[in-house]
Amino acid sequence: MPRVNVVNTVEIKRTPRLIQLEGLFDLPASKASEFRLAADLPLDERPWQIGLIVGPSGCGKSTLARQLWGGQLVASFFWPEDKSLVDAFPAKLGIKEIVGLLCSVGFSSPPAWQRPFRCLSTGEQFRTTLARSLAEGGPLVIFDEFTSVVDRQVAQIGSAAVAKAVRARGQQFIAVTCHYDVEEWLQPDWHFDPSSGEFAWRSLQRRPEIRLEVVRTGAKAWQLFRRHHYLSESLACASKCFVGLVDEQPATFTAVVHFPHAIRPGWREHRTVCLPDFQGVGLGNAMSELIAGIFAATGKPYRSVTSHPAMIRHRAKSPLWKMTRAPSLGQTQKTGSLDRFGSGSQARMNATAAIDRCTATFEYVGPSLLEHARGFGLL
Repeated sequence: MPRVNVVNTVEIKRTPRLIQLEGLFDLPASKASEFRLAADLPLDERPWQIGLIVGPSGCGKSTLARQLWGGQLVASFFWPEDKSLVDAFPAKLGIKEIVGLLCSVGFSSPPAWQRPFRCLSTGEQFRTTLARSLAEGGPLVIFDEFTSVVDRQVAQIGSAAVAKAVRARGQQFIAVTCHYDVEEWLQPDWHFDPSSGEFAWRSLQRRPEIRLEVVRTGAKAWQLFRRHHYLSESLACASKCFVGLVDEQPATFTAVVHFPHAIRPGWREHRTVCLPDFQGVGLGNAMSELIAGIFAATGKPYRSVTSHPAMIRHRAKSPLWKMTRAPSLGQTQKTGSLDRFGSGSQARMNATAAIDRCTATFEYVGPSLLEHARGFGLL
């Protein structure tokens, strides 16, 4: 499509009020209103996956998208008011595929997936609509009003998440938006601005860095994160707690507890949560691995048991983790009047064992962060 000409004409119904308006602003009397837009879009010159049509309101972005790709244009979906989020996805999709889609766009909060769409926050609704558009949009998805309903922090991180998902799925995606700030996060292969007529292929560049500042905190910080944990809202009273900040805003949380073992006692990751607005760019894994490196500096093993599919996939590929138990159902151990950890300890551990869900166990094998450990008072 090297040259595109769009002409939209609409008949004007002349009324007394309209005639008054023309006189007030000295507008010429007309029987029709016409909008013209010419665009050079050489999209057949090279392969691409992500495009961006960006410009101020009224410049013809949506008009152009409807003219060229009307059948693939996504604006909204019907969402049942009395069904959970996962039940609103097409029946042909399995639950694993739905979970994978939601996680891929940075919405990794299973408790929220139980709720109807109408009960989600604006940012969660935005990401859910993105996930469903990838599921139903076919090989090419055009998303109108991209990031228009969310704050700019959510827009930027959400853009990075959807870009990663689109490239991984091998789809094509075009974002239509009036917000120029998403470009460096979306990293499109091309962009077009109807207001200036400028088309440009992407120049190689990196996504902006996200600085994560970690501070040690008390258990009260858990209140902000607990409802977003995929498994439980509880927190062990002996937890050592840490919060990750992005631009001085709480973004992630990790809690660590002592892990009793007859031969190799050490530490266990108890909770790691990333708030929905910050999901999709790897902050949860970055926080988890930083804390693991800090506790590994104590000379004791650091272990983690998780059932979250995205976390299992990441750690299975990461050189920082060694899988010590492949995904399977957990098992309880036999207990006696005195078990190997001390009276009653095994019974208490059995009470929290994951015997009804598939989990995997990992041990951190990455570098020890001695300076950080000293700074947090662990050495």
